[in-house]
Amino acid sequence: MIAPYEGFGLTMMMTSVVTAQDASASAVARKAMIDSQLRPSGVNDPRILAIMAQVPREDFVPEAARAAAYIDRAVPLGEGRWLAAPLVHGLMLGEAQPTKRDTVLLVGDGKGYLAALLAPLAGSVDAVTPAEVAEKAGAYSLILIDGAVEEPPAALVSLLADDGRIVTGLVTRGVTRLAVGRKAAGEIALLPLAEIGIPVLPEFAAPKRWSF
Repeated sequence: MIAPYEGFGLTMMMTSVVTAQDASASAVARKAMIDSQLRPSGVNDPRILAIMAQVPREDFVPEAARAAAYIDRAVPLGEGRWLAAPLVHGLMLGEAQPTKRDTVLLVGDGKGYLAALLAPLAGSVDAVTPAEVAEKAGAYSLILIDGAVEEPPAALVSLLADDGRIVTGLVTRGVTRLAVGRKAAGEIALLPLAEIGIPVLPEFAAPKRWSF
């Protein structure tokens, strides 16, 4: 008969083995993500690939969705929120090119996956939810919106410094694209780039306009 403390030790050993196996499987999944999703689609910046090879996506999804963390599509997080596909974040970071000179505002989850990727690349990272944008103040050199918008609101435009950059998803006639822009003369002009599936942020719908 195994004494209680011996059984506990055996359980701990088995848990350690399972944890090690999970970590190994996660590392394999991240490598496959890089080799089969990111590199073939033009994400080749060594800094971005290095951080995406380190951060475990499965830590940012519900337990029931961990097995789907590395698929090439958005993963539902509950309450209408989504984790964008790996390629979306890889392309966003590639276009943004954050550096240690950047003060970054992330419109999204400050404890989410994109925030974890940004933190080692930028000088500083603040985060707000879409609902909190109007309450924020600042002059950021870079804004990333973790989702697709119909139109960036004026409150968000005011947070970007002159000549600052913005990277976001953009919704046009129901199609989402990656988009980039710079602030000039107090305004942002967005340039749509690649068409790609990006979770839509309903808080940033364009104002309704009358037509005759």
